[in-house]
Amino acid sequence: MTAVQDTPVSRRLSSVKHIIIICSGKGGVGKSSVAAQLALTLYVSSADARIGILDIDLTGPSIPRMLGVDGSGVHQSSDGWVPVYADASDARLACMSVGFLLKNRGDSVVWRGPKKNAMIRQFLSDVRWGDLDYLVIDTPPGTSDEHLSLMEHLSPVHDRLSAVIVTTPQAVALMDAMKSLSFTRAVKLPVLGIVENMSGYVCPCCGEISNVFSTGGGEEMARREGVPFLGALPVDTELVSLLDAAEIVPKEGSQLPEAEQRGFGLARRYQETPSGKLFKKILETLLDTLLATERRISSN
Repeated sequence: MTAVQDTPVSRRLSSVKHIIIICSGKGGVGKSSVAAQLALTLYVSSADARIGILDIDLTGPSIPRMLGVDGSGVHQSSDGWVPVYADASDARLACMSVGFLLKNRGDSVVWRGPKKNAMIRQFLSDVRWGDLDYLVIDTPPGTSDEHLSLMEHLSPVHDRLSAVIVTTPQAVALMDAMKSLSFTRAVKLPVLGIVENMSGYVCPCCGEISNVFSTGGGEEMARREGVPFLGALPVDTELVSLLDAAEIVPKEGSQLPEAEQRGFGLARRYQETPSGKLFKKILETLLDTLLATERRISSN
């Protein structure tokens, strides 16, 4: 077995068990919402699991808003930057994004490649991630400087890396998703599977799913390319409202105990959405694939 290269990044991530990179070939396919859902589902699936989510979509950071921590600040400690905890009371869901570093929410990030590279390196080496079971990384759409920088900095911990590719069913999105898949193969990044997002529409009144655009394209791509298909997620108005909300307000008629509603309300309410219920199955398939991937790597 090759010795692990000693770098600031490898030292900082030495206590992170799994690093899952969320990719998409094009923008607008819901990659960030899938990243947020993965982090939330991992959080609620275990009472003691520790999860981090890193937003390296530097020009379009949306994770802080989706997790209800938009406007929070990052603090410096003697051991590095302290991430923002979406669940302040438990401190099991750590979040870091360039959105926390902007003076104003509407400020644009106009950086060239070297500054983006430096920011990604700092996120990986200077943030006090601590012991994590999973670090979910939300990347920009496409295959850009950020992806190359990320893979370069994570090369010492390559054996703990894997990817999830997000697409929508339409042919244009699938063509771009193929480019993401090609990128993962070029850098030898194991793919846990493909998520077909916006596959149909959930009626907010009756819950019936209608195929507004098309469906099945992501599953067909996975079958053709020999990668796992993790599942399909419809357009879910409850999820959109939840992730867009500035404040988490208990859902009217919620069956959740009052004590739970007062806790990390986002995670509790997420479980009640149609997407939250569907993502449980996606997570089961993802974890099965992750275990099989680890076994294959360890046997080589």
